Amino acid sequence: MELVAAVFREERGRLLAALARRFGDLDLAEEVTSEAIEAALVSWPVDGVPPRPGAWLMTTARRRAIDRLRRDQAYAARLAILQVEADRAGPVPPPGTDGDLPDERLLLFFTCAHPALAAEDRGALTLRFLGGLTTAEVARAFVVPTETMAKRITRAKKKISQARIPFRVPAAHELPQRLPGVLQSVYSIFTEGYAASAGPRLQRVDLAEEAIRLARILRRLLPGEREVAGLLALMVLVHARRDARTGPDGELVLLADQDRSRWDHAMIAEGVGLVRTALSGGRPGPYGVQAAIAALHDEAADVATTDWPQIAALYDVLLALTGSPIVAVNRAVAVAMRDGPQAGLALLDELSGEARLRGYHPYAVARADLLHRAGRHAEAAVAYRGAIELAGTTPERDLLRRRLNAIERPGGCVG
Repeated sequence: MELVAAVFREERGRLLAALARRFGDLDLAEEVTSEAIEAALVSWPVDGVPPRPGAWLMTTARRRAIDRLRRDQAYAARLAILQVEADRAGPVPPPGTDGDLPDERLLLFFTCAHPALAAEDRGALTLRFLGGLTTAEVARAFVVPTETMAKRITRAKKKISQARIPFRVPAAHELPQRLPGVLQSVYSIFTEGYAASAGPRLQRVDLAEEAIRLARILRRLLPGEREVAGLLALMVLVHARRDARTGPDGELVLLADQDRSRWDHAMIAEGVGLVRTALSGGRPGPYGVQAAIAALHDEAADVATTDWPQIAALYDVLLALTGSPIVAVNRAVAVAMRDGPQAGLALLDELSGEARLRGYHPYAVARADLLHRAGRHAEAAVAYRGAIELAGTTPERDLLRRRLNAIERPGGCVG
């Protein structure tokens, strides 16, 4: 059954993408994909897994779809339209030609991350259709009620249908505008897994690993795109620290205090190799630069010997590429490690008017920590109280409370 489950996990996205492209209907594609999998669950344990399981599932799903279209007058009309469109488009290119796609899941990546869809819907659709998560699992990932997520997914599917969003890969000249949305969609899944926005746990390891799996698919489908390599590099380099980021009781362990022997060094080696790919052959992209920063952290023996001047310089590059105030916060922390807390605080103070940073938890934490390092303990205590109010997870709040308590004790200090 493990082999069968692995096949379903690998093939589900391909089935959905191919059927959605063929019939232009995500609902229909999802329904017949589920029916094909159910049929396999009945047949394969008796007859064995076929030599080409993906082809078996595709044939079964396609037949179910055509049968349903023939029985339904409304769908029958759509089938006729689809046939006309297919005739106009001409024959499907044979394998190996320039028009052939190595894997039709690429269509679904771009459809789920289409700019016409709401930003909050893109990651949800990607998890639902490419990650294979149930609606309830997607809801848990985004910390919303299942009913809310069901409505969100339904709304997004209607948008795809009503706006006639095409199930296709953008042309080469469109990729620079469209690919960042796909990468951001996958990265948003990873960040929620790496640092949960709310709840009792700091990490959702399963979610982070699903994002990495999706990025590996993208890497296979778009091997020439350096930013895809950069995104995968960034995620594996950060995820390599997962086992050391929490203690026995789930408490948050900061980078400076982590047992680096517990880091996944094979994953780090993979990430460093991907960084070289991401940074070669032209101007680097934001994910490639972030991955280079992560690599410097992972290759250092400890925080004291980390190459902070190079990290600060890379943040200069990243800030020039993105103009993001969130990047500016990270840059301020790196500058503080290089030049001292007052230098970092000066940069954070310059950002105090940024609307995007109001209520941004990492900004509040960075300011509290730098105030403490600068010996401004009364101000640090106030800043820590504000950061506690903004913290989303229990481990983050507990750590900040420990730091606040240490400051407020007579003669207390934070290590």
